[in-house]
Amino acid sequence: MTDKIATRVAIASNRSEPLLGSGGGGQRADKVWRWGSDNLLPNALSLLARRSVAHRRIINDKADYIAGKGVTFDDAIPQLRHLANHANGNGESLRGVISRLAMDMAMFGNAFMEVVTDKSHSFLSFYHIDASKCRLAEDSKSVIIHHNWAAYRPSEATTIALYPDFEAAGDDTLRAVVHYKSYEPMFSHYGVAPYIAGLDAAAIVYKTDHWNISRIDNAFQLSGVMMLDNAVDNEEEADRIVRIAEEKFAGNPGQVLFVLRGESQNDNSRFIPINTSSDGDWQRLHTQAESDLVVAHSWFRSLSGLDYASGFSTERILNEYEVALNTVILPQQAEIMEPLRAIIKRVLGVDASSLEIVNRPPSRSKPGYMKVWEARKADGLDYDEESPEQQRFLAEITKTDRL
Repeated sequence: MTDKIATRVAIASNRSEPLLGSGGGGQRADKVWRWGSDNLLPNALSLLARRSVAHRRIINDKADYIAGKGVTFDDAIPQLRHLANHANGNGESLRGVISRLAMDMAMFGNAFMEVVTDKSHSFLSFYHIDASKCRLAEDSKSVIIHHNWAAYRPSEATTIALYPDFEAAGDDTLRAVVHYKSYEPMFSHYGVAPYIAGLDAAAIVYKTDHWNISRIDNAFQLSGVMMLDNAVDNEEEADRIVRIAEEKFAGNPGQVLFVLRGESQNDNSRFIPINTSSDGDWQRLHTQAESDLVVAHSWFRSLSGLDYASGFSTERILNEYEVALNTVILPQQAEIMEPLRAIIKRVLGVDASSLEIVNRPPSRSKPGYMKVWEARKADGLDYDEESPEQQRFLAEITKTDRL
């Protein structure tokens, strides 16, 4: 499937005709906009992420950094405290919901969140919805959720209004779905995965790993031509001999071409190896693909553990984290949090501007037992030993470790 992933992106969402549904069902669940040329692009992207080691590590790390270490809020607003600890009826924290949204954004360039309340706005809940199960309806005003889009049946689908519209459900609740999507020119209905230019690089990383596994499975056999001298009476007998030889000697890599010749006076059966010195080329190809993949993700090697073999540099990690924080992490967090704050304000009527994601670097440049004024003094900044804020230890700072 990885060979066809890139072609599935070519015709993704900006189509003149939606995908026809099959069978009966609700009036609004008859047609959906294709996500990929065959409407199964999320399936292909998910499979690639499960097969390509470096690709998956980058996705996981980006999602983890964007989700942060939790949320901070104004303690004087009990509604925010409740949402932070219990974002929905499943007992998930708000950080848990944000983490799944960040994962979908990193993998698909799209994420879906269900918002649940009632007519009196007595409560508010946020639920993450698996993006691979969501498609936009033909009217572009609702989202259709189905468990298996490879065998889509409108009668088995669920339709929910697209935010800012809310729609009454059968359990007396009001529901809406927030669709997060990465902007891409020419794509109107769905966003595009941020690593779109690195699809081939991700496939190369997977295939080079698979090639090494094949070599191990075949005991690093050489490729070559096996010449067999044998007298056979018919073609079926010749095929049988070749199959037996292939089962014992053939493999990939280690491919062997079998040539069966008529019996001669002297037995000239022999193996002619095909020597190759491409091991170095494969390694360079794998390394280059990893580098291209990091660039395509707009990410950094040290934040995904790709440079640990060359030494662990705390200074480099902190420097790259600082760049990633300001160029990737904070913009993505703002994209996720802005609709959340707006919904909280609209439904609960409280100011949610204090709701922020907690960011911490992967390593500390200064010990946690150092006080803030001591850290500022060490960095050559203005400090006040008498300030109550600067008397705090660095380990006590929960919102950010940056001074």
